[in-house]
Amino acid sequence: MPEALGYLVCAAVVGTGATAVMDLWAVIRKRLLGVPSLDYALVGRWFVNLARGRFRHDPIGASPPVAHERLIGWTAHYLTGIAFAAVLLAFWGIGWVCRPAIGPALVVGMGSVVAPFFLMQPGMGAGIAASRTPRPGVARLHSLVTHGIFGLGLYATGWGASLLLERLQWRGFC
Repeated sequence: MPEALGYLVCAAVVGTGATAVMDLWAVIRKRLLGVPSLDYALVGRWFVNLARGRFRHDPIGASPPVAHERLIGWTAHYLTGIAFAAVLLAFWGIGWVCRPAIGPALVVGMGSVVAPFFLMQPGMGAGIAASRTPRPGVARLHSLVTHGIFGLGLYATGWGASLLLERLQWRGFC
């Protein structure tokens, strides 16, 4: 497999798996703690408006709905997870998938909280690091935990991918 294709496939697999782990955490968090999940329709609405030149909303829920916003939001969510997996592989190399280490996965997972704190939350009307929400400290803690779970998901999915590569005996890959 050409190196560039291997890089893209690994980023897609690891990023999709890690994002799915994060989504599973959201379901568990809602059931155990009663914390509602992020409405990805609003994320889609924000992305569509971003493409139209509008970054900030006050709040995003007051902005008019857009066509296919839920699908766009979920797609953006998973593409973002893939992009962060690509960052992991760019910094630690494609070989990370063959021998995943938890440290780099947690660094990228925890580092990914920068995106919601400084881009998404301000753009959607919640302020920098949820400063305009009713309980900013609680919102920040939930974001940090969720992105830590994403980091664990990067590691777990990397580990699963390494086992699959070994089983398929893709010796040239690793």
